[in-house]
Amino acid sequence: VAASMVGACEAIQFAEAAGLDPARVLSSVSSGAAGSWTLSNLVPRILQDDFEPGFFIEHFVKDLGIAVAEADRLGLSLPGLRLARRLYEGAAEAGHGERGTHGILLALEEEVGL
Repeated sequence: VAASMVGACEAIQFAEAAGLDPARVLSSVSSGAAGSWTLSNLVPRILQDDFEPGFFIEHFVKDLGIAVAEADRLGLSLPGLRLARRLYEGAAEAGHGERGTHGILLALEEEVGL
C-alpha cells in the first residue's frame, strides 16, 4: 500500500515534469489495468491540494516499522517495504506527519526541489 502511494505520487511528479496535465494522465490510467483505490480516491485530492488525513503519515510510519520488524523476524528482505518506510519517515521528519498518507507528495517535491 505504501509503495503504491509512492508510485502514484511519483507519477504525478513525472507528468508535471514532462509538461503533461496530471489530471488527464490520471484519467487515462486509472480506469484500466493500472487503476487502483489510490488513483481513484487519493490522487484527485492531491490534485486539489487536499492533504487532510484519512490516515496519518505518522501512524503509517509506525505500521511500516512493525511490518519491517516482522519481515526481519521472518528473514525477508522486502526492499520496497524498506524504501517506503524510509520515504515516509523522511516525510514525517520534514513536518508532514499529521498529513494524510498521500501527503508524501509534499516531501517528495521538497526532496527534488519542485
